[in-house]
Amino acid sequence: MRVGAFVLAAQFPGQGQGEALHRAVRTAEEAERAGLDSVWVAEHHFVPYGVCPSAVTLAALLLGRTRRIGVGTAVSVLPTAHPVAVGEQAALLHLLSDGRFTLGVGRGGPWVDLEVFGGGVEAYERGFPESLDLLLRWLREPRVGADGERYRFREVPVVPRPDQGLPGTEEVPVLVACTSPASVRLAAARGLPMLLGMHCGDEEKAEMVALWRREALAAGLAPEAVASAGHVSAGVAQVADTRDEAVETLTKAMPDWLRQGLGAHTTVDGRPRRMRDPLAYTELLCSLHPVGPPGLCADRLAATAERTGISRFALLTEGSGDLAATELNVRRLGAEVLPLLPRAAAASTPSGVPASRGPGTAP
Repeated sequence: MRVGAFVLAAQFPGQGQGEALHRAVRTAEEAERAGLDSVWVAEHHFVPYGVCPSAVTLAALLLGRTRRIGVGTAVSVLPTAHPVAVGEQAALLHLLSDGRFTLGVGRGGPWVDLEVFGGGVEAYERGFPESLDLLLRWLREPRVGADGERYRFREVPVVPRPDQGLPGTEEVPVLVACTSPASVRLAAARGLPMLLGMHCGDEEKAEMVALWRREALAAGLAPEAVASAGHVSAGVAQVADTRDEAVETLTKAMPDWLRQGLGAHTTVDGRPRRMRDPLAYTELLCSLHPVGPPGLCADRLAATAERTGISRFALLTEGSGDLAATELNVRRLGAEVLPLLPRAAAASTPSGVPASRGPGTAP
């Protein structure tokens, strides 16, 4: 199993935005020291749910602050960015980190972001496949031009090219956030692994993986590639001496953060939106994910892996909202939970580069 930290840079009530970002960086640094496999960075605009507006930018900082751990975006939102710009940034980080970077992309939501960045509702409702395909071409071909509905430009050279790095790191790994059968089919048709959200239980994730497998095989993906797709399951982790203690930590802090953060979303076109009850959602997350003593956490991860076939995890560890408590949570996850998991110390980053290799290290 490969366990990583999912970093939202969440701004809890009473905290400043700098405090949230500082905790995000410290979480990543602690994750590397604790022996975790990866760090996954989220991106949000104009809401305190997460105060990082550029997952790629924060990923660049974290790659510079670390030497072993893989760093991925979870996710970079394509409808509010030009796919060529995202591709250039991804290639740059891929090359400079010797393959430690993974690009996760998603469609995002129908938020006011679309108005601010000029994409509009069309970019959200219909434009994602075009943006994704242009991004993939940019990451895989030496020259790219476009003649689509949204993007049209003459052929230009790709600089820098991702295949100009170390042997074995010729491609930037890409995954897609999937929340519906349509997005599962989109990812499968392109042979891209999925990032599945923390709100999903094991049964729903297993169904999405099964659909992905059927669609990927139908699209001509080789069976061995389907079997080793490398999907990622997002969740919450809180390690404590007892389950009651872990649940109490999260239910004291997360509902107010969710109420403030998710409640700040504004739709681009005034469409109604329905927000989950924050306390009920926190309790749901506690029931679905590794929350409790180390043995229970390990069993929960193993059960998810067995039911879904997913062995890569991105776990939110900042649910307490407190820096010291978050760092302790990460340390306990590494010292007390990972040793109980199969292949917990597997030396591999999200992009498949051996974990012992850092920037500037020979292959």
